[in-house]
Amino acid sequence: MSEPLDPAGEAAAVDLAGEARRLDAADALAPLRERFVLDDVTYLDGNSLGALPVHVPARVDDVVRRQWGELRIRSWEESGWWTAPERIGDRIAPLVGAAAGQIVVGDSTSVNVFKALVAAVRMAREDVGDGGEGGGAVRDEILVDATTFPTDGYIAESAARMTGCALRAVTPAEVPGALGDRTAAVLLNHVDYRTGRLHDLPGLTRAVHACGAYAVWDLCHSAGALPVGLDEHGVDLAVGCTYKYLNGGPGSPAYLYVRRDLQPRFDSPLPGWNSHAEPFGMRSAYAPASGAVRGRVGTPDILSLLALEAALDVWDADGVSVAGVRAKSLALTDFFLRCVGAYVPAGRVESVTPAAHAERGSQVALRCDDAGEVMKRLVESGVVGDFRAPDVLRFGFTPLYVGFADVERAARVLARTLG
Repeated sequence: MSEPLDPAGEAAAVDLAGEARRLDAADALAPLRERFVLDDVTYLDGNSLGALPVHVPARVDDVVRRQWGELRIRSWEESGWWTAPERIGDRIAPLVGAAAGQIVVGDSTSVNVFKALVAAVRMAREDVGDGGEGGGAVRDEILVDATTFPTDGYIAESAARMTGCALRAVTPAEVPGALGDRTAAVLLNHVDYRTGRLHDLPGLTRAVHACGAYAVWDLCHSAGALPVGLDEHGVDLAVGCTYKYLNGGPGSPAYLYVRRDLQPRFDSPLPGWNSHAEPFGMRSAYAPASGAVRGRVGTPDILSLLALEAALDVWDADGVSVAGVRAKSLALTDFFLRCVGAYVPAGRVESVTPAAHAERGSQVALRCDDAGEVMKRLVESGVVGDFRAPDVLRFGFTPLYVGFADVERAARVLARTLG
């Protein structure tokens, strides 16, 4: 068993525990905690899988028993199954700063990255006539975030092969200097999945546009945790998952954003009958539908899709806003870093998450030599975060259900685990 804190640490724990209680008492979002299925475990892994909203099981039961069990095929129309991808896209839109009609929900993040990236290259080449009559340079290069989640890199490599592009991996900070007249598309993460670093979406999007290329943003670690501003900042294309801060459930479908003025030119590399202008016409020739529907491919996963729709209801509660969630997120991560500094032995961990609010997502990543073993022991002690090789302890803070007492306890247990 690990040793308790030393006397000075115990005094600090009393003070910080008291502060946590005061912060929770003043927290306007605290009542939302009751809308989730939680227990005595301190759950700080919502950046991997969000907690279950309490009303979702009943909604899914209705989908299974009544909509599927009784109405059966009639539910495509009578229960709104057919229009669910766009309807739920419109529910997500305000959470990422987009107007309605620009987001379609379906498929995985990986599949949507592929659609977006190939479509971006095709539009870039169309802009300059691919070096032909348009007179511009050939757009034959894709830039990808060198720190990206591996799948984005794999997809970018495949998209580059398919389109005959060269692929260049650069850090987000290096993007402005790497752009050129051969750049077709740039794939970036809004928040680094390992460190929690928030990248400059407005500035990098402007830089990409200045060179005539298209920006594709991965919002997996930002949507539902902080403002994104897709429309405000003129983002071309964006993708994201829904099982993290949006609490859609394991494997819940991802989404694809296509800016409204680009929709007539969005040429998906995965045309399917669901995105056909006349899906039940059964034509042999493909004719794309108009609007965000072009992002659809095949039959949507209705059970997961409607579980996600139910989960999004928590955002309809009075007083809930992305701005408020962001304010609490920063307060939670600030408080966690303070508690870690007060409790954890000096030199035992190092934060790799930026201290500056403008550069921080909604997680804290701590470098620790034996991080894998430490996280196992934390989980055994009732504090759930996760481990990323080779040496990172990752703690995600979902403001809808994480409180300040959770944060203080997590830091205290971490200190004892490392003691």
